[in-house]
Amino acid sequence: MLLALVMLWAFAPLALAEEAAAPAAASASKIYYYAFAALGCGLAIGLAALGTGIGQGIGLSKACEGVARNPGVSGKITTTLIIGLAMIESLAIYALVVVLIILFMNPFKL
Repeated sequence: MLLALVMLWAFAPLALAEEAAAPAAASASKIYYYAFAALGCGLAIGLAALGTGIGQGIGLSKACEGVARNPGVSGKITTTLIIGLAMIESLAIYALVVVLIILFMNPFKL
């Protein structure tokens, strides 16, 4: 199902394209560039969210184990956990910035 949707999305510019004169050949390459840039950006931010989500989940589970084993140091564990989660979340924000740069840059502008 997902593959069918991706194929439909990727080949929609081809199916809906109009015939035009020879200078429009450059326009076709632009369509391909933006289509593949959008696809790549979607995959990149998805993988970044997946990785950071797994990292945050593992960090939180280990912090809960540490507090359960030694409740006396819960303050230090919580502080370290919050700093670690902020660092992990910054990776997702960096990925978002890179994706937005790729998505909105215009390589065809001279």
